[in-house]
Amino acid sequence: MNVRTRTSAVIGTICLAASLALSTASADESEAPAQAPPVALTEVAKAQNPIAGTAGPGGTLWVAERAGTVRVLGKQGLGKTVLDISDETTTDGERGLLGIAFSPRFTHFYISYTNLEGTSTIDEFAVRSGRIVPDTRRTVLTQAQPYANHNGGDIRFGPDGYLYIALGDGGSGGDPHGNGQNLDTLLGKLLRIDPRGGTPYAIPKDNPFVGDPAARDEIWAYGLRNPWRFSFDSDKGDLLIGDVGQSDWEEIDWAPASSKGGENYGWSQMEGTHPFRGGTEPANHVPPVHEYDRTGLGCSVTGGFVYRGESIKALQGQYVFSDYCDGTLRTLQMENGKVTGVGDLGVSGGEVISFAEGCNGELYVLAQSGSVFRVDPA
Repeated sequence: MNVRTRTSAVIGTICLAASLALSTASADESEAPAQAPPVALTEVAKAQNPIAGTAGPGGTLWVAERAGTVRVLGKQGLGKTVLDISDETTTDGERGLLGIAFSPRFTHFYISYTNLEGTSTIDEFAVRSGRIVPDTRRTVLTQAQPYANHNGGDIRFGPDGYLYIALGDGGSGGDPHGNGQNLDTLLGKLLRIDPRGGTPYAIPKDNPFVGDPAARDEIWAYGLRNPWRFSFDSDKGDLLIGDVGQSDWEEIDWAPASSKGGENYGWSQMEGTHPFRGGTEPANHVPPVHEYDRTGLGCSVTGGFVYRGESIKALQGQYVFSDYCDGTLRTLQMENGKVTGVGDLGVSGGEVISFAEGCNGELYVLAQSGSVFRVDPA
């Protein structure tokens, strides 16, 4: 199956974003300032360490709390817990409940977490009448983690109906096991699987490394350090990944919707556009479209979304992201994989750990302090 179509009509009903791609674009040091429309952060809920969110049935927004609970956002804030795996995970290091996603048409709900042994785990639940059916739970995929950091953990469905899974390089520092460039491990990769096509899942036949005996068939892209948050542009279908750097450079990676997969984002030979500790740039390196150093307040990029909502017209088409240490909402204007403007929305969410996109394209900011903000016009 090789679906690469525009999905704007689909988005309105199943709140998906679109597909991946291959790029030769690179970070541009001459990026111009982007238009910065006036925005405000409206606190719509308080949570216990909100860490991920996803659009749910009936126009709802589901929010995951790192300790292992999931709650649904309503007019009065977050409601009662609809899922609790707090006795199956731990928040030491960078572990916990790290990602949530609904399948197309909201028939299944998926969670990404590290279990008590630290193993990255993707579990599936059936959904009926907008509710999780607990006794349908099954494990789809697991990956042992050698250290307690760089778990990645973000999950998201593409418009092709396949599940994409981001996994970090396994942790410690400097990728000591060389996982980023090793195609024989799932660590340091973006994966693409069909969770309903087999037991426990199937491999899409058009994945880039299918049939390569030296590579894992699940791999869609590689050379990633800790792709903490990624997303798809719900209009154009482009992929954007916020990959957390080692000590000097934070990066945003991009791929167009026409991609056939197989992108190598360079880690650990490269950190952004720079050789890492004497590394040699791979011949097939796909450089980031944007990078920033840590000479300012930033320390850990938090990937976001291309804004496609209606409430802030001047923000439409700009990629909104942040940094965990800085907290300022930043923007990128892009054309054909090239950044044409870099902006600052002039608001801070504090320790911004994640973003979420609602069914209507509006954006939410999740802060480790517990605040769930909606990005509104000022």
